[in-house]
Amino acid sequence: MKQGVDIELLNKIALRIKTLREEKNITQEIFYNDTGINIGRIERSKRNFSMSTLKRICDYLEITLKDFFSEGF
Repeated sequence: MKQGVDIELLNKIALRIKTLREEKNITQEIFYNDTGINIGRIERSKRNFSMSTLKRICDYLEITLKDFFSEGF
């Protein structure tokens, strides 16, 4: 684990975000234009991000944090 970053956890979260985004047929460009969040970097696990950002992502994808973590965690 480099600098306290759990890469396995980041990868799981990234995959979950990407799956939810694709299920809603939202492109990375649309996501960025609507939220200002560079979701591509997050989905590739290139960026560690805050819980506040994850909450914003979940709000945009219309899912609660509880439901977000209910699958695969």
